[in-house]
Order: sequence, then structure tokens, then C-alpha cells
Amino acid sequence: MGLLSREAWAQRLGAFRASPSAYMAAPEGEDLGRDLLSDLRSEKLSEQTKVSMLALSLEYPAQLWPDAPAAEAAATSLLDTLALLPPRPSALRRPLLLAATTALVTGGVLGPTSGASLRLLPLLLGLASGGDLGRRFGPSSDQRPLQATACECLRELESCKPGLLGGCLGLLRGLLGQEGPVAPVQPLSLLLALALRNTLVIQARARASLQGLLTVRAPPPGGGPWNWTLAQEGEAHLQPQAPSWPAAEEECGLSALEPSPEEARELRAAVAQLLDTSYLLTPVAQAQLLWLLGWALRGLRGQPPVLFKPQLVRLLGTAQLALLHAVLALKAAFGEALFTAQDEALLLRRLTLAAQHPALPLPAHLFYLHCLLSFPENCPLGPAGEEAAPLLLEPQLCRGLLPNLLHDPMALLARLHLLCLLCAEDEQKEEKGQAQSPCHYLQELLAGLQQRAALTGGPRALATLCFQASYLVALCLAGHHTVLAPLTHGLAQLYRARPALAPHFVDLLDRVAPELGEPLRVVLRQEVVSRPGGGEALRWHLQMLAKVADRDAQSATLGFLQAAAAHCTDWGLQQALLRVCRALLRAGVGGGLADLLQALARQLEDPDGRDHARLYYVLLSHLSGPKLGVALGPSLAAPALTSSLVAENQGFATALMVQEAPAPIRLSVGRQRAEGPVPVLQLQVEVLEPVYSLELRFRVEGQLYAPLGAVHVPCLCPGRPARPLLLPLQPRRPAPAQLDIRALYTKSTGLTCYTHLPPLPVKFADLFLPFPKLPEGARLGFFEELWDSCLPKGTESRLCCPLGPQGLEALVSRHLEPFVVVARPPTSYHIAIRLPPDSKLLLRLEAAQADGVPVVLRADDWAVLPHVGDYLRGLSAAV
Repeated sequence: MGLLSREAWAQRLGAFRASPSAYMAAPEGEDLGRDLLSDLRSEKLSEQTKVSMLALSLEYPAQLWPDAPAAEAAATSLLDTLALLPPRPSALRRPLLLAATTALVTGGVLGPTSGASLRLLPLLLGLASGGDLGRRFGPSSDQRPLQATACECLRELESCKPGLLGGCLGLLRGLLGQEGPVAPVQPLSLLLALALRNTLVIQARARASLQGLLTVRAPPPGGGPWNWTLAQEGEAHLQPQAPSWPAAEEECGLSALEPSPEEARELRAAVAQLLDTSYLLTPVAQAQLLWLLGWALRGLRGQPPVLFKPQLVRLLGTAQLALLHAVLALKAAFGEALFTAQDEALLLRRLTLAAQHPALPLPAHLFYLHCLLSFPENCPLGPAGEEAAPLLLEPQLCRGLLPNLLHDPMALLARLHLLCLLCAEDEQKEEKGQAQSPCHYLQELLAGLQQRAALTGGPRALATLCFQASYLVALCLAGHHTVLAPLTHGLAQLYRARPALAPHFVDLLDRVAPELGEPLRVVLRQEVVSRPGGGEALRWHLQMLAKVADRDAQSATLGFLQAAAAHCTDWGLQQALLRVCRALLRAGVGGGLADLLQALARQLEDPDGRDHARLYYVLLSHLSGPKLGVALGPSLAAPALTSSLVAENQGFATALMVQEAPAPIRLSVGRQRAEGPVPVLQLQVEVLEPVYSLELRFRVEGQLYAPLGAVHVPCLCPGRPARPLLLPLQPRRPAPAQLDIRALYTKSTGLTCYTHLPPLPVKFADLFLPFPKLPEGARLGFFEELWDSCLPKGTESRLCCPLGPQGLEALVSRHLEPFVVVARPPTSYHIAIRLPPDSKLLLRLEAAQADGVPVVLRADDWAVLPHVGDYLRGLSAAV
């Protein structure tokens, strides 16, 4: 596609953003990445348009360059474009650096074997250090923003390859310590902190010392200061902004690092240097710096946390939530080693007063409440039954944080959680008899929530809030009878007033501990069986009774069911009634239940309901208690699908679902036959067990191939030879690929399963197709015509193909026989290969020499040259 105008690019970018996947699947999406890289060098497009194009490459790099070779080529092209920019101010330098970095990272090609990586890393380090890189990188006014961008790019590379900049620690320290505006402080500080943290973790895992990495200011000779060895050891990507501190085993791993006295002194100096400049950073950047340094020093021997003390004094009164969060993280990490009792009291009072500010937005209010709830001294320590640590949070201090019914639901629940902590402490101090005690306030609040939830026709949100609060109280005060007894009574009154909340009660019973669950079951069962058997609420009563029915109060329960049976006229009510009978069966109830089941088998109108009642009666009459529980429990076997009664078995649902299973299928690529209009892959299939209705689905990453159709096989059995499966290929470009394969099949048990098979390669030679056969006399002229048509549009190359112990004639007959147009054995061969969709490859093989076979090749698509070279060089090894 030729050069596009600004309007055309705006339209093209808009269409892509509207639906990236649909655009890339269309024909116009094939060349989007290539056209973007080409038009970035055009002088007819404005910089604003080019910045929009580069923004697209930053947002969708995986779609534009889906594989590693494409990402490598894109990064190389972007670096070339950067080098070609004129030495005047330009808005393209920073986006080009970001785009090249993004292409290398998302393409997975960052490494010592990548030419673009070896070009980009010295460039970024040179820009970050403020070195003189010549006028090609713009005037001095552009240098400082460019330095900041280079630091950000290096930080991204270090995040993706932890330990990559381990050899640059001394250099980065030197840059940060230079006087004057040599480099931007914030990006350089964050870069040094991240590299320092990664190096400490990796060296600790390897049980190695720092090896003078903190003091080396000059890069080692050859290879640059990047440490690919450390990067390989740090393959587990460390998250620089983790929401919590590392696991205990990683902390213990840091203690394995034993720096020498000189290294410990240099490490303290590096940390102090970063902390001394932290006040120049934005609040979010300061918080991230404290996270990184806290993670680096936590558990490290010889590094006292007192280094953070000056920053702690500065930040205890901060109003920035990010900084306050970082301070609390330091408290959780270092505890009394960093925080004195006065510090803890001041911080707690600061959080409490800030949470009570009337103009505080809801998210900030919830954040302060979360900090109070997570404050270490607020959480009682030790197992149940042992004396817990006292709370620092006194009722007088947080009197303004008590919940009421006018609060937002999220704020009410957070304040309620805080009130539960106060109630726990209140009982320990034996103050529960006071009229204004936290427990008394909690009971009044729960009563108010229950009254609002009991309003007939009231909003569902009020009922949901009531049950959320009940669950929270049961979770926090599981052993406090003085709180749970009124809660149980209030919930029973709520059910009496509004039985339609039965699903909420069932969910609550599934989640709460026995301290609340058992008494609540008893009172709810009493509420249900004390009602008459009819009414509009019958379906809710039956749903509740199916949850709470057991061996207790059998006569009352059976009496309620007998009265309710006369009112169960539709299928739904009959099924609900039978679910209660099933629950009683599993609980071991007999006697009167048998009479009830016999009556239901005669009087229910629905035949399915009568069948269920009859089945339950047969099971009750013939099976003992343990066997009855097994029969009514879930089954692991695949059920027979010949009876409607299998709906009682959870295996019925399993039989109707597609199950993931280990692959009993093995696929391999057979020998190819070069014939037909399109290349066809022959697949050999073997199975380890009988497989029926097999469907193989194939997919190729990216846009190299058109979507592939599925292959169906009715039946495969182990030990029986199977015909090769034919998979037509439709390449959009002549290039090798890898097939992602999924299989959907049915087992002999009747279950439908799917599995993910190992990927299969599509080699470059698998795409070869011959030209039509011509008469003997016309072949030479036909080949010469094809040979001349390749230039000047195409390309010509010469190389030497290594020849193994076999001769030229044997090599051609084994690999290239279908494509020979003119043969003069054993001295020369003219070979023509058709490459779908519309390319051709022509070879002239001359007489073999000492070092191999001279090959002259022409192709009308220069992109196939690397694949042709790899193919020819591998011929001798393949024989």
C-alpha cells in the first residue's frame, strides 16, 4: 500500500480502535504494522499524525507484531527512524523510544541474541546518564524529557528482566549523586530502587554476595553493564508495586544474603541516598520508593530500619493517602524496630481523626477505616481461648466512628467491623453491663437493620445489608453469646415478618459458624412448622425447611408437610416438598416419613413427583442409614441417561457438560505430498483409548494464515491403523508457523471431553507446491521466463548449500524432486517452487564443489529469503 494521507490514517486508526480483532482479521489489517513503520519516515505526514500512529503501537503491540521476528523487525525499524530524525526539536523522540521498548518487551525478544536489544540498551543508558550523544538527539532543551523517558524505559526493561541492570547500580548511584540538574531525580531514583531490590533478591536466592556491584561506576569491558546472567536467574517476575509484602519464605531467603562490612556500608549509603532525595518526588513516586526499599531491606541482615526514621517523622502528618499507605506498610514490615509507642499512638490518632472528617469522600473514608481495621495492634493475637493482645483503639477515641442507619452501606459495614472489635475488647474488660457499652449499641443497630429489612415490599438492598451485617457480626464475635443470642432472636422475627427472604437465610446458614448456625436452625425450624401448611409463603417455608430439617421435632415437621401436601398443586411446589423429604431421608428420619411418601406417591398430580416419592419410599424401606446416605449423595460414576430419575444424581449434570481431561490423542506430521492447489498437511493420529466423534480444531497465532477448518473423525481405536488426516493450509504469507490444537471428543462412558494437544510445527517446506507439468521442450523456456520475471521487483541471492556424504543427485531426488523443471544430472538442476498465496521461489543448483553446492536463487518476495536460507542449510542435516 502506498503512502497514506493524514485523513486516511485517521480513518484507518479509528477503524482499528473500534474493533482491533475484527480489523486485523480483515484483509486491510495484514499490512497495518508494516505500513505504520514505513510511513513514520515520511516527511508528508505531520508529527501529530505520527504521534497518533506511535500511540497505537504502544496500546496494541501484540496485534501489530504478533510474533518474535515481527517484534524484532519493528524495534529495529523504530530505532532506525529515531536515528534519522533531524537535529531539531521533535515530539517523536520520546514516543519512538517507548515504542521500541514496548515492541521488545511484548514480543518476548529482549535478550543477548537480539540485535535490537543490543542497540536499544546502550542508547537508553547513554540518554539516562546525560552523556553527549551528538546533535542527532536534538537540542539541549529536549535532553531532560528524553532522559526521563530513557529512565522509564530502563525501568520497564528491569521489571520484565529482573537483574538486567544489576551491573549498573554503581553507575546509577553516581548519576543520582551528581550536583546540578544532570538527570531527572524521580525516574532515576525509582530506577535505582527497582534495580537494587531485584539484585538483592536474586543474589540472596543464589546465596551470592553483592560482588562490588554497588561501587563499580564504569561498565565492564565488552558486553556493556547489563547482566544477562542475573536476568536469567530472576525469571520469576517480581512485582514492583505488590499489594502486600513478600511471603515469609522469600523474607527468609533475604536473610541468606550476608554482605561484607564494606558492602553493608555501601548498601546503607545507597538506601540513605535514595531516601534523602525522596522529598523531591511526587507522593505516588515516594510511596513506590518506600515500598521498594522496604521490600529490599526487610529481613536483610545488618541493615537497621532506623534508616527510615527521618522519613517517618516527615510523613506521619501527611494528608496523601499513597504516602500514608506506605507508612503503614513500613509499620507492618518493621514493627517496633522502627515505630515507638508514641509513633503508634500518634499514627492511630491521626487515622481516627481523619476518618471522622465530615467532608471526606467515601473512597478516602473507606481507606482510613480499612487502615484502622488492619492496624496490627487492633487484631487480637493468639489462638482462641488464650489471652489476646489489648487494643490500642479505645471507645472514647472512635466515638465518632460508630455506625448508624444513615451511612452508606459500604461505610456502615466498615464501621460495624470496627464496632465488633470494640465489642470484643468490651467483653474482655467486663463492661457489658453498662447502658452505653459497645455491645448495647451493636444490638440496637442490628435491631434497626432488621426492622428496615422486614418492611413488606421494601428494597432488596436493605435486606441484603441486614444479612451482610449479620454475617460480619457472626464472623467477628463467634464466641460471644451475649451478642449472638439477640441476633438469633432478631433474625427469627425477621423471617416471621418476611418469609420471602428465605434465600438469604439459606445463604447465611451456609456461611456462618456453628455458634450462630445451630441456634438459628432451631428457631427457624420452629417458625416454619408452627405455621399452617398453606398460604402464599408456602414455597418459602418449604425452601427453608429443606435447609433446617433434621431428626429433631420430627412429628411437628411431618405434620406440617402433611398439611402442606394438599396445597402443593403445581410442579414447583411438589418438587420443593420432595426436597424436604429428601433432607429428612438423609437425616435418618423414618416412621411417619414412610406414610407420608406413600401418600405422596398416590395423590401428587405430576407423574415425575409421584415417581420421586415412590423412589424415596423404596430406598427408605430397603436401605440402612449409611447406604441411604450414599444412595442420595452425589455419585462419581457416569449415570445412564435412560430414566428421568437420574435428575436426582449430580452425575447427570456432569454427563451434560464438557469435561477437561488428559489427552488420549497423539498427533504427528507425516510426509508431505506436493500436489493440489493449496498445501495440505498430513497428520498421523494415534489414540490410547477408544475415541468417538473426534473434532480437531486448529489455530495459528497472528495473521500469517487464514482461519483453519476443523477436522472430524467418527471413531478411533487403539491398535487400529488410521488414515492420515488432511488439513488444508491457507497461508497469507509464505512463512513457517505453529499450530495450536484443541480436541473435542466423546469417551466410551458417554462423557464429552476436551483437551489441549501439544503444538505442531508447520515447516517452510510444507508450503511448497509445484508448477504445472509442461512438455519436455518447453520447460527451459518456461523456467527462464519465470527467472526473468522476478527482477527488478523481487530479489536475487547466492549461497553455498552444505552437502553431506550423498551427492547432488541424491539430495535433489530426496527433497526437491517434485519441483525440478530442468534437470542435467549430475551437474545442474533448475527448480521452480510455488509459494502460496502468490509467490514463487526459483533455484539454480550447479555442480557440487569442495565446500558444498553453489545455489543461485530468485524470489519475488524478499521476506522469504531468511526461510529459504534456513531450509537449504538444513538439507544436509536432514538426510
